[in-house]
Amino acid sequence: MFKELKILKHHGKQYIEDLRKQSISPLFRGRPLISEKISEEEINAAAAVCPVRAIDSRTGSIDLGRCVFCKECAFLLPESIEFTNDYRMACNDRNDLIIKPGDKSSLVINEMKIRKEIRDLFKGALKLRQVSAGGDNSCEMELSASCNVNFDLGRYGVEFVASPRHADGIVITGPISVNMSRALEITYDAIPEPKIIVLAGTDAISSGIFEGSPAIDRSFLEKHHIDLYVPGNPAHPLTFINGIMDLLGI
Repeated sequence: MFKELKILKHHGKQYIEDLRKQSISPLFRGRPLISEKISEEEINAAAAVCPVRAIDSRTGSIDLGRCVFCKECAFLLPESIEFTNDYRMACNDRNDLIIKPGDKSSLVINEMKIRKEIRDLFKGALKLRQVSAGGDNSCEMELSASCNVNFDLGRYGVEFVASPRHADGIVITGPISVNMSRALEITYDAIPEPKIIVLAGTDAISSGIFEGSPAIDRSFLEKHHIDLYVPGNPAHPLTFINGIMDLLGI
């Protein structure tokens, strides 16, 4: 017994105590900063190098719902574009994911757009069914990590479940392929009302590099309200966790 206690003491705490203030590697590619003095020529150059057309060629803004965080624009224009390690990027308003030149504040949830039933019913216990709708397993792995011993999202009553009939909502990853579109609808229909929808990762939010592909069917998103957008390629566990906590008011 004393041997086990000695090992536990040596290991120290295996979990993150404060998920709100946890520092992260400076190498992490999070919320970008765009100089308010960026020139028209620089905007055109950045837009031309972006592989997913996330940069508006008129305004120079970056759409985090489309961005794959490749940093090609920052490599090209290090004096005008910088990717910080701010992981708090989740929003419930799609337009808030558009970062404009001169914007410096962290992204926040729009309290006015949170449905009342979400906090009334799910604040103490939220069960989610994750659906990989043509994903590449990167976002799926990060979502799994959010519930491991280090992040331990389950301490707040937020957990992933195996059956949609036991869930309060779905977390969608992937661009939603044609082959998964019907399965996604069936899964959503099996969840009892009220229910929420979370889009995790660039592919889910905008279809990313797969935009325009005939193998993609995103009609599901046109029919249903989205409660949370979690950008990233893939989305970091802390981005997802803080987004869910903001949505629930934890």
